[in-house]
Amino acid sequence: MRIEVVYALPQRLERVALELAPGSTVLDAVEASGLLRRLPKIEFCRTGIWGRPVGPGTALRDLDRVEIYRSLVADPKKIRRARAAKVRK
Repeated sequence: MRIEVVYALPQRLERVALELAPGSTVLDAVEASGLLRRLPKIEFCRTGIWGRPVGPGTALRDLDRVEIYRSLVADPKKIRRARAAKVRK
């Protein structure tokens, strides 16, 4: 199977193309990509396939794109509430 693993950084996109055996999982793809070793700041917390959140045990299909998601810097709900409170004042 042809799989792509991607990790978006603020200034660039890390992309690794892989050939994996049928029956491989998201975790297999992330480990085979080497991104966790190469980019020390990556935390393997959440992943997705083509924008849909999935777990590490999810089976892959040919031409899937596995996405490693970064942790949020700030809670979007808190930011919206603070912005709305500022507008009200």
